[in-house]
Amino acid sequence: MRYSVAMPAALPADERREHDDDTVAFLTDLGRRVRDRREQKGQSRRALAAEAKVSERYLAQLETGDGNVSIALLRRLAVALGATLPELLGDDGPEQRMVRRFLAELPPHRLEDALLRMIREYGRDDAARRSRLALVGLRGAGKTTLGDALARELHFPFVELDREIEREAGVGLAELFMLYGQAGYRRLERRCLERLLDTHDRFVVAVGGGIVSEPDTYHVLLDRCYTVWIRATPDEHMGRVVAQGDLRPMEGHAEAMADLKRILVAREPLYRKADAVVDTSGADPMHSLAELRELATR
Repeated sequence: MRYSVAMPAALPADERREHDDDTVAFLTDLGRRVRDRREQKGQSRRALAAEAKVSERYLAQLETGDGNVSIALLRRLAVALGATLPELLGDDGPEQRMVRRFLAELPPHRLEDALLRMIREYGRDDAARRSRLALVGLRGAGKTTLGDALARELHFPFVELDREIEREAGVGLAELFMLYGQAGYRRLERRCLERLLDTHDRFVVAVGGGIVSEPDTYHVLLDRCYTVWIRATPDEHMGRVVAQGDLRPMEGHAEAMADLKRILVAREPLYRKADAVVDTSGADPMHSLAELRELATR
């Protein structure tokens, strides 16, 4: 669909030369903020232009700092981008600018850690997060045993996210993976987690061991729940899985143990992003439960 809406023209070259440096910098920064917001939404320039009822040529000029913008048109762009005018105009104080500059200068490998620290220190209310406890870790660590016992003590609902996924899919996990693969499982995992968060103010949830490998879903968990890594040694992981009646790992014990150790090594940095750790290695279950209870009620 084409729109015949009159658009402000790009600034003539001689007029741009007459602008002071601050004006040129403002227009350049404005264009960058519009472009960055559009790219974050995954929108093409053509799609945004159509939604905001501006010409694609004008939007291109605006994003490169050459557009002579009007407030009315900028407001239409803000609505289409799901942003506010102050966000596009960069109308913030020196503190916000310092934070943005600080984050922009961090190396990529430290940026995620800085963001997690900011979420925990200055994000959602800690008491609200502690009313939603999420237990992460590999199968056999004790997530279900400890989570169910703690939920009973706190009078919270206890949820095993994998069971919710099975109910959503209408099939068991093995058949789910066979039918839809890893990608299908991860989509259902994210959907079930978000529904749980939207419908419950308090709960204890045991999540699948691989959720930490899905960054977007794991960040939702870290942001909105108080997360605890339930840790154990590889031998104890293996022994508890077998004690639950699953004898498959014993068919190729050496290979299964090697795989388990590799998974633990690969995921340990991800599990360490949790708010706390309860190590169940060689521990009495009641002792581990007491540790978990203290974290939940601190």
